[in-house]
Amino acid sequence: MEGTVTAVVVLLAVTVRWAVSFYPYSGARKPPMFGDYEAQRHWQEVTLNLPVQQWYFNSTDNDLLYWGLDYPPLTAYHSLLCGYIAQAINPDWVALTSSRGYESPQHKLFMRATVLVADLLIYIPAVILYCSYLQETSKRKLVSLLCILLYPGLILVDYGHFQYNSVSLGFALWGVIAVAHGWDALGSLAFCFALNYKQMELYHSLPFFCYLLGKSFKKGIMGQGFLFLLKIGVTVISAFPLCWTPFLTDTEQIFQVLRRLFPVGRGLFEDKVANVWCTLSVLFKIKSVLSADTQLKLSLICTLLGVLPTCLKLTVNPTLKGFKLSLVNCALSFFLFSFQVHEKSILLVSLPVCFLLNEIPLMSTWFLLTSTFSMLPLLIKDGLVMAYIITMLVFLLVTGGCLSFHRKTSEDDLSLKAFCLSIRRYLSWFTVPGSLLRVMLFLSLSVMASLTIGSCALKPPPSLPDLFPVLISAVSCTHFLMFFLYFNIVHLWDRTNGLRGFWLLLLGHMKKRLFPV
Repeated sequence: MEGTVTAVVVLLAVTVRWAVSFYPYSGARKPPMFGDYEAQRHWQEVTLNLPVQQWYFNSTDNDLLYWGLDYPPLTAYHSLLCGYIAQAINPDWVALTSSRGYESPQHKLFMRATVLVADLLIYIPAVILYCSYLQETSKRKLVSLLCILLYPGLILVDYGHFQYNSVSLGFALWGVIAVAHGWDALGSLAFCFALNYKQMELYHSLPFFCYLLGKSFKKGIMGQGFLFLLKIGVTVISAFPLCWTPFLTDTEQIFQVLRRLFPVGRGLFEDKVANVWCTLSVLFKIKSVLSADTQLKLSLICTLLGVLPTCLKLTVNPTLKGFKLSLVNCALSFFLFSFQVHEKSILLVSLPVCFLLNEIPLMSTWFLLTSTFSMLPLLIKDGLVMAYIITMLVFLLVTGGCLSFHRKTSEDDLSLKAFCLSIRRYLSWFTVPGSLLRVMLFLSLSVMASLTIGSCALKPPPSLPDLFPVLISAVSCTHFLMFFLYFNIVHLWDRTNGLRGFWLLLLGHMKKRLFPV
C-alpha cells in the first residue's frame, strides 16, 4: 500500500475516534456506581495503591461490589501502568478511596488519550499489516483498511462508552497475522496475550486450536506434526505462567482470580442482550423456570453444538479462509448461546467479520451494521445517539461507495456457489435471488432506522417500559441467527462437495493424517 495514502486513511480513522471521544461516557455524572469509565479508573486506583495479592480480594480498601477487578492479569498490569502515569499528572485521580467517582475535563482527556495510545500501539498497526498482506490491488487494500478502521461498533464502545477492546482484539489480530504466515508459535503467543487481557477471547480459542491441530495432522501427528504441537504447547504453557506469576503464590490466589473471571453466580444473562436466551425469555421465562445449574448446562451444550461443525471442518481442512470463517462461527455461537453474555461481546464476532469484507462484502457489511445496532440501548443510555447515527452513516456510505456491497449478490459474491450446486442436484430450479436479497437488506436497514427513531423520539407505554430494548434485541438476535446459518454454510461447503464431501473428508482423511505412510 502507498505510504502517504495509508497515513491519510489512518489520520481519518483517528480523527473519527477522537471526535467520538468528545461525547459522554458510560456513567457520566451518575452516582453511586457511575459506569465503565469509573470501573477503568477505579482499577488504576486499586492496582496502584494495593499489593498485587489484594487486587482480586474483597477488603476494606477494595470493595469488590464497587467495580471489583474481573479481568485477567494483563488488564490489571495495563491499569497499573495507566495508574502510574495518572499519579504523576494528578495524584487526586487515583487516590485510594477518595477518588471514587472522580470526574473532570482534564481527567476525561487523560482517559481518552490512554485508549487512543493503546489503539495506535496495538490495534491499528495490526490492521495496517493485515490489509497490506491481502491478495488484492493497492486500491482494494486501502479500501479494506478504511472500512475496517471505520467500523462504528468498536469506535463507539472504546471511545464513547469507554473500554479498551482494541487491546485484546489487537493481540488476537496479531495472532491471526502470525499464524497466517506460518509463524505459529508467535501467533499462539499473541493470542495468549489476548486471552490474558480479556477472558472473552475464549470465543476465538477453538478456531486457533483446531487450525493448529489440523496443520499438525497434515504434517503427520506421529512425526513432524508431534514436534509442531510440542512447540505450540511449550509456547502456550510458558506464556500463561509469565502473565500469572504474581498470582501463583498459592492456590487460593489462583482460584480467587478464576472466580472473578467467571462469575457463574450472576445467572444466564443480565441486561437486554441480542442472544437466544434473552430473546426467548420474552416468551418463556428461562431464569424463573430452570435452575442455575440447568441454565449453565443448557448454555454449555448449545454452545458446543453450535461450534462443533465449524471446528470439525477446520480441523479436517485447515485453510486460511476456513480459519477466518471459523473465528466468525465460533464467536457467534458463543455470543448466541453461552452463559452471561454482554452486549459488547458482539465485537468479538465483528473482528473476524471485518476480515471478510473483501471476500463477502454484502453479508459482512450487513452484519457489521447489525452488530452496532444491537448495542443501541447501551449507546442511548450513554448519550451517544448522535455519534451512533453519524458513524453508522459514514460507514454505510464508505462501504457502499468503495465496496458496492449492495450490488454483490451473485452466488460467487456470496461464496455460495458450492452450496447452490449441491442443492441443485436435488432441486434444479434452486438459486439465490439477488433482487430478493437486496429487498431484505433494505427492509432490515429500514427496521433498524425505525427502531432507532422510535427509541429516541417515542415514549413506551407504562406497561411496557423496556419495549424498544426488547425489540432491538429480538430483531438483532433474528439477524444473528441468520448470519450464523449463512457463515456456517459458507464454511462447511468451502472446498468440499456439500456436507457429504465434508463428512467424507472427516472420516476418510483423518486416518491418513494421523498415520501417514
